[in-house]
Amino acid sequence: MAEASAAARLLVVDDDSRLRSFLAGELRCEGYEVREAEDGQSALMILREEPGDLVLLDWTLPDFSGVEICRRLRASGDVTPVMMLTCHDDVRDRVEALDSGADDYILKPFSIEELLARIRAHLRRTAYWRGVANSDVLSYADLTVNTGTREVKRGDQVISLSVREYDLLLCLLRGAGKVVERETILREVWGENHFGDENLLGVYIRYLRRKLEPEGLPTLIQTVRGVGFMLREGEPRP
Repeated sequence: MAEASAAARLLVVDDDSRLRSFLAGELRCEGYEVREAEDGQSALMILREEPGDLVLLDWTLPDFSGVEICRRLRASGDVTPVMMLTCHDDVRDRVEALDSGADDYILKPFSIEELLARIRAHLRRTAYWRGVANSDVLSYADLTVNTGTREVKRGDQVISLSVREYDLLLCLLRGAGKVVERETILREVWGENHFGDENLLGVYIRYLRRKLEPEGLPTLIQTVRGVGFMLREGEPRP
């Protein structure tokens, strides 16, 4: 049985009925509650009516691409973790998927064991952050994070973050002023059984910097070469 709660609700979105049925069957055997959709419109309607805990989303669908679905979800404020299932293996494709709001990326064909491990890691991480979420407001310099509402602000400016960006920011914020090693970040944000490309950490650091450090304001995320990253005020960006 899955390590995450048996009540975890997963949505499988794929127009390949055989693959969709196979995945749904394997996930139900693991104790998950599974819903299925064969196209993007159906997936969006399901999530609008009843949000779930994680979405397995095929890149290529008959109506909307997985990238477009991610963009629509994030634009509507839906932060449900999304794992993109795809045959696209180009770096530009990975960047496009992540930029659209996807939280993970797994190439077809994949092993069911790896997929299940990644799902468990995502659900453990989501459960952890929900567990620590309360009405407390964490702050550093002019950055504030309300862990109850998940609202992030720099000064008076509200900043919209993806689920993974938010998790990464909290990891750095809880260790503000100290170096957080890369291995620690990968473990806390991506999970113990992370199988992905470690370079994705650098990608997400760039995402955060782009959102948190507009021109004219002091930088907040500093790189400690060969070790990791730390949250500390630096010189303003030119």
